Amino acid sequence: MRVLVLGGDGYLGWPTALHLSEAGHEVGVVDNLVRRSYDEELGVRSLVPIEDMATRIAAWQDVSGKRLAWYEGDLTEADFVYETLRDFRPDAIVHFAEQRSAPYSMIDRSHAVYTQHNNVVGNLNLLYAMAEIDPDIHLVKLGTMGEYGTPNIDIEEGWLTVEHNGRTDRMLYPKKPGSFYHLSKVHDSHNIEFACRIWGTRATDLNQGVVYGQQTAATAKDPRLATRFDYDAVFGTVLNRFVIQAVLGQPLTVYGQGGQTRGFLDIRDTVECIRIAVENPADRGEFRVFNQMTESFSVADLANTVSRLYPGEVRIENIENPRVEQAEHYYNVKHTGLVELGLQPHLLSDTLLESLFDITAEHVSRVDTAALLPTVRWAKETPAVV
Repeated sequence: MRVLVLGGDGYLGWPTALHLSEAGHEVGVVDNLVRRSYDEELGVRSLVPIEDMATRIAAWQDVSGKRLAWYEGDLTEADFVYETLRDFRPDAIVHFAEQRSAPYSMIDRSHAVYTQHNNVVGNLNLLYAMAEIDPDIHLVKLGTMGEYGTPNIDIEEGWLTVEHNGRTDRMLYPKKPGSFYHLSKVHDSHNIEFACRIWGTRATDLNQGVVYGQQTAATAKDPRLATRFDYDAVFGTVLNRFVIQAVLGQPLTVYGQGGQTRGFLDIRDTVECIRIAVENPADRGEFRVFNQMTESFSVADLANTVSRLYPGEVRIENIENPRVEQAEHYYNVKHTGLVELGLQPHLLSDTLLESLFDITAEHVSRVDTAALLPTVRWAKETPAVV
C-alpha cells in the first residue's frame, strides 16, 4: 500500500513511518518541522539527540534500502494538502500532524488558539482533500483517550448504546476533555464522523493512551534513526519524568495524591497498532474507533513501579497538582478491537527493565532539571472586584 504519514518528524510519526516501510509499504512523510521550534520556544531539548530529516531519511535508505518520500509543509495551508495528496496518491493516511501537548495548550490564550487552529483546521483541510481527490483513501487518525475524560461508567470503544424514555440509539460516546488540546481532538473526531456519514469517508479513530518507550526495532538499527525522548513538564510524559528523576537520585514528583488513572502503551505497540489499522481498513462510510491502550495505571502506581524496578534507592514526593482534574475516579476502558486484529502487547515492567533506565543513564548529562518542574497551571486567578 501507499501510506502517507503526517507529522512524520515527531516522536511517534517517525518510528511509525519506519515500521510501515519495514512492513513493505511505500511510505511518504509529511511535516512542517514545527515540533522542533517548540523546543526552541521552551528552552528544552530531547533527552536523546535526534537528526534532521534529511539525515534520517538517508540513514533509513542506508539501513533498509527503502526510500521515504518527503514533503515539507503545513496542513493549515489547503493548497499544500491538495498538492501532496495528488502527488503521492495514498491508499491510507496516518495523521499525527497536530500539536499534542495539553500543558502547551493551557499556557495562555495564544497557545490555546494556536492549538485549536492548527489541529482542527489542518484536519478539516485533509478531510476535504480526501473527499475531492480520492474518497476511497482510508484515514487513520491519532486521537486520544483524553477525549473521554474520566466518566463514572465504563468507557466503550467510541460508541455507546443509549436507552432513553423507552427508545434506543447508538451514539458517539460522550466526551469530557481535560484541556484545550483534548478539546481539539474532540472536534476532530466529530468532524471525521460527520465526513464518514455525509461523504462516505472511511476512517479509523485511534483513541490512544499515554505512550512510553523510545526504541522500536527499526529505530534501534542506527543511532541516526533515533526518535525523541521528551521529559519536560510541558511535552514530557509522567513516566519519562519519573525515570529521569530516579536515575538522578531526585524524588519522583507525584501531582496530588496520584490517584489520577490513565491508559498506557509501549511505543512498539503504538506502531504495530497503526500497521494493523492500515492493513485492515474501515469500510466506506464507517467511522471506526479503537481505544489504543494496553494497561492502565494511576500516577501513584507508576511511581511505585519505577521505585520497585529501579536498581537503587528511590524517594516519592507529593506536590500540588497544577492541573484541574479529579483526584480519585473510576476508570474502566474497553480495548478489545486491536487485540482481536492481532496485537500482542508489551508490558510496562518489561520496557523499563529493557531500555528506559539504560537510555536515560546514557544521556543523563543532557537533562535540564529545571524543566522537570511544572510551570503551566490550568486554573486562572479570579481578578479582584473593584
